[in-house]
Amino acid sequence: MGGPEPRSGQQPVAEQDAFTRWVYGRPFFGGLWLTLGGAWILLTMKASVKVVLHVGMQGVAGYLLPTLMVLLGLLVLFSPDQRLFYSITGVLISLGTWVTSNMGGFMVGLLLGVAGSVLTFGWLPDQDARVSRRERRGPARPATQDGPAADTGHNGTDIPTAQAVTAAGTPRAAQ
Repeated sequence: MGGPEPRSGQQPVAEQDAFTRWVYGRPFFGGLWLTLGGAWILLTMKASVKVVLHVGMQGVAGYLLPTLMVLLGLLVLFSPDQRLFYSITGVLISLGTWVTSNMGGFMVGLLLGVAGSVLTFGWLPDQDARVSRRERRGPARPATQDGPAADTGHNGTDIPTAQAVTAAGTPRAAQ
């Protein structure tokens, strides 16, 4: 009885270190995946800058779009207030790399960028922990049987019960 009590799975915010609070305060994995997708595409590009400039805009776009993916991923990490704009732009740029950058870094960078953008778009700040359906309902209450209801309708149904069923969205039986 005098020993330390076992901890639950999640620590209070005061006991977490600064990096953990920073990670949970932003769409960290979305920004990380978007950044890694852009970096992967940049690593798969083999042409030198002289060849890219000689080819023209197609070659420049091959380096520009993954660079923008890396930039957007870092912006998601360090400026999460504008995450919706960054994520929509990130998914469009990631899809654009299919044409400009070796099929989006041979699909790996493209999929990382799209998945990171989707994770960023779906992230909600300051969200409470999920509660199971059983915990939301509360303890089960035993049903009470009080005999016939005093206020019944013309066909023998209890009026408050029929109103509650109708309000809940269940259609009434044909009369």
